[in-house]
Amino acid sequence: MTRILKNYIGGAWVEAASSAQTPVINPATCEVLAHCPDSTRADVDAAVRAAQAAYPEWRSTPILSRVQYMYRLKALLEDRFEDLAKCVVEENGKTRDEARGEVRRGIESVDFAATVPSLMRGYKVEDISSGIDETAERQPLGVFAAITPFNFPLMVPLWFLPTAITCGNTYIIKPSPQTPLSMVLFFEILDELGLPEGVVNLVLGGKEASIAVMEHPGIVGVSFVGSTPVAKIVYETCARHGKRVQAQGGAKNYIAVMPDADMNATVANIMGSAFGCAGQRCLAGSVVVAVGDAYEPLRDELVRRASALRVGYGMDETTQMGTVISDEARERIERMISAGIAEGAEPILDGRDAKVEGYEQGSFVRPTILDKVTPEMSVARDEIFGPVLSIIHVPDFDSAIEVINKSRYGNAASLFTTSGKAAREFKYRVQAGNIGINVGVAAATASFPFGGQKESFFGDLHGQGLDSVEFFTDKKILIERW
Repeated sequence: MTRILKNYIGGAWVEAASSAQTPVINPATCEVLAHCPDSTRADVDAAVRAAQAAYPEWRSTPILSRVQYMYRLKALLEDRFEDLAKCVVEENGKTRDEARGEVRRGIESVDFAATVPSLMRGYKVEDISSGIDETAERQPLGVFAAITPFNFPLMVPLWFLPTAITCGNTYIIKPSPQTPLSMVLFFEILDELGLPEGVVNLVLGGKEASIAVMEHPGIVGVSFVGSTPVAKIVYETCARHGKRVQAQGGAKNYIAVMPDADMNATVANIMGSAFGCAGQRCLAGSVVVAVGDAYEPLRDELVRRASALRVGYGMDETTQMGTVISDEARERIERMISAGIAEGAEPILDGRDAKVEGYEQGSFVRPTILDKVTPEMSVARDEIFGPVLSIIHVPDFDSAIEVINKSRYGNAASLFTTSGKAAREFKYRVQAGNIGINVGVAAATASFPFGGQKESFFGDLHGQGLDSVEFFTDKKILIERW
């Protein structure tokens, strides 16, 4: 019998109130891995009440005691490293090495949370007035929650939960119903920590649970990662209900390549950016802007290397690119490729109708490269979220900047060049929150905030880094005279 997943509320595994369920499917084998309950408002309310009950004692627990849980959590995650990576592969479809990279990035967020005792320090000025001292102190706020996506089912929740609870808050995770198993395994590991009941809670489900998180009066702040249309809804709904909110949306990331770039290194980086995780990440490079004479050698080398990528089941160590998340995603990606071709793009590498021996029913899209793309085409404007790379040819550097800045998205942009002048101009002028110079995936490490501008981010404080400590605390000002 296929496993029916449970919520983790108040330190215990409990059945959801609703009997409705969503199957969790391995996108390569089509095996049903488990059934994810469609939790209701009542389930979210139970999690909030448990988190609220735990908050006063947890908030008053000395911060150096709270941080000890992070040291133990890191050790447990290291012990279960391969189990976590395997779980990510099975439910998400990425390769084993990509899953290992995700787990490593998640552990780095736990490392960052261990620095919170230094980062939560306030500040003070003596004699701000005659005989009066003034102090700013950081304090936690209460119950926070995250609504997280399918593409990084382990890493993204770890952007938020470790820092939030080390700051003294209690927490609720609502993962994607397509990939809940990584969080279930993570909470089994959390259960071994012996955290006070209610400090961490897991609610599985879809739309109803997400709306309940956004609207519940007992939740003071929400973190979200997903598509731009949903990010706008999360931002507006949470703001309407008086919550702090950070909503990371979609992306259309451009990579500009100058004629002076090291072509071998450039193509290697673009391959990882465009086709890593089957293009299903918000930092994937999806449009190459070839400047001047860079165009022909870049195009030819990209096609040569992309056509040689080994596509297959991620559990096979020789696989270089896995599946997309579902048949629905595959069909959507193929429709968008077809729409781009209808608009005039030339498919110099066509990944539609992909079949992999032994996994003929799997959700595979092979690497796709579209040439002769113009900025007005849908494949240059809209997020595809799949292994599709478009090539735009421009005459000069200024034209490349113009093309990039016309995008309504502003998550990331990269430049490949050996010119320091061009690199500085690019960093200065491009309207994107994460900039790469000779780096294909401009992913901030845990101690830096994850940028995002324009329609790629809604909010004031980003995830990770000092922004996360600001988000999970408030400053109280003390003015005293004795």
